[in-house]
Amino acid sequence: MAKAKLYAASGDFKKDIELPVLFDTEINKVCMYLHIKAILNNRRQGTAQTKTKSMVSGGTTKPWKQKGTGRARSGQNTSPLWVRGNKAHGPKSHDYFEKVNKKVKRIAFHSALTTKAQEGKIVVFEKLAFEAPKTKEFLAIVQKAGLEERNALVLVGTTDKNLVLSSANVPWVRCARVCDVNTYDLVRANNIVMSQDALGELTGGSR
Repeated sequence: MAKAKLYAASGDFKKDIELPVLFDTEINKVCMYLHIKAILNNRRQGTAQTKTKSMVSGGTTKPWKQKGTGRARSGQNTSPLWVRGNKAHGPKSHDYFEKVNKKVKRIAFHSALTTKAQEGKIVVFEKLAFEAPKTKEFLAIVQKAGLEERNALVLVGTTDKNLVLSSANVPWVRCARVCDVNTYDLVRANNIVMSQDALGELTGGSR
């Protein structure tokens, strides 16, 4: 069974706990690759585009006669060779959308969780709740727990609004709702931090 360190709400270490079976599955790197590639491609706007000959201003009249002027031959002033002419072989706008099957997404997500659990990058707190948004209190807790200050992902539940606000100004912390987190978020995170309530939502969900 995969294990993780459990910390009290104050940041004091309590014990090692066994993680649910969700964190102890077979790792499928192919599914992880396919899902992450699709996530990154689906974030692309695909709006890069340059003007073709029909889009630039100009005419199709031959600027000067073919021979006898001493200048290079030219057919029209919309040529890519001319200033203010069109762009040759430029990018065209298109959709980068990739579809991934639900089964592949699920396998990739479970593989990412298992990878982080095997690396010892899962950190669980008994409780991560604040009566009011307090960045200072949040930093005191995670620093007391010895959390490395580099690219930490905090998984929050549906009622953790103050936790989101408390960590919003911390540059090395990113928050994601349990229902919104994906494989790419898990893989790029150095540590994955969550409360026991958020862990319950993660394992109790359909994913």
